[in-house]
Amino acid sequence: MRSVTVVGASLAGLTAVRALRERGFAGRIAVVGDEQHAPYDRPPLSKEFLAGSSSEDDLALGEPTDSELEADWYLGRAATALDTADRAVVLEDGERIPSDGVVLATGARARALSDPVPEGVHTLRTLDDARALRKELVPGARLVVIGAGFIGAEIASTAVGLGVEVDVVEVAPVPLQRALGPELGEVCGRLHERHGVRLHLGTGIDELAGDPRVTAVRLTDGRELPADVVVVGIGARPNVEWLADSGVQLDNGVRTDSAGRTGVPGVVAVGDCANSFRDYTAEPLRMEHWTNALQQPAAAVAALLGQEHSAPAHHAVPYFWSDQYGHRIQFAGHRTPDCTVQVEEGDLESGDFLALYVDRAGSPVGVLGVDRARSFGRWRRQLAKRL
Repeated sequence: MRSVTVVGASLAGLTAVRALRERGFAGRIAVVGDEQHAPYDRPPLSKEFLAGSSSEDDLALGEPTDSELEADWYLGRAATALDTADRAVVLEDGERIPSDGVVLATGARARALSDPVPEGVHTLRTLDDARALRKELVPGARLVVIGAGFIGAEIASTAVGLGVEVDVVEVAPVPLQRALGPELGEVCGRLHERHGVRLHLGTGIDELAGDPRVTAVRLTDGRELPADVVVVGIGARPNVEWLADSGVQLDNGVRTDSAGRTGVPGVVAVGDCANSFRDYTAEPLRMEHWTNALQQPAAAVAALLGQEHSAPAHHAVPYFWSDQYGHRIQFAGHRTPDCTVQVEEGDLESGDFLALYVDRAGSPVGVLGVDRARSFGRWRRQLAKRL
């Protein structure tokens, strides 16, 4: 293998480039990214950067011109097709980049409400998104967050700290229900109420009022929430449409085996766009989490180069974290609908606890901790023993 093209210039793509060099690959590396920006860290966008406590320089993941990487960077140029006959990535201007191997790391984009939407309605996924939203979160502004998932919760938390009045609308009966289940989702959702955020649960959006700028959000239950700013946090879609005619299998992202291999020789996928088989869950799972984007490329690059790969056992356990209202929420494992909750430390009423998700056989399959970093780490390693 003499050349590799990495499509995607965020954390997963940059980590793949570094893994290639660390494994001794001396050939040509081309990196394609649709944003003009050099690779940057995304988790602070909804927290420190949005709050103004960190700068764009603080987000940088490293200079793409680092001499040890020796990669050719195609920034601000989107990939529009993959010709698997010669593994050529086709750019929007028609340029073709043929190579011996391809790493797909195109990530995901925020789901948006149907167009047209008034001015003042935002999503948050990119640096440009965060720049635009940060200008609008001024003291006294009225913010409506649509979606009480992790991104919505983090934005609400940051906005409260900026002196913004916040309402959160969620169609599910409790916040974070999909990720944490009803019992613990409700517990974590209480953080909003403790900090003066108004929750509107079990209702959807009927209409965004205002022209040209948003003035209110009308709910399906008939209520109307005044709004100066609206943030839509209703999930993300994998950026894989450009692969539709490539022969790469698409199913909620790019389907891969546990090492990141696709069904096309010489093509692997990593990060938010990869729907990979997980040994821990014994089924495919697409993970939109920082830890996965950091860890998965090492295995995929090893597979691409035909090398062996080993990693600490707990790396195979799905993991994510969220910072909200000064609290660190950590989850590891895989919750299924039939799990029961078993509190190991603290208590749910106080919001400072560690709880296990237990399957029908009585075995722990997941752990959730709020401000319990040490004991959470022990349980995360313990869950890895299931493998």
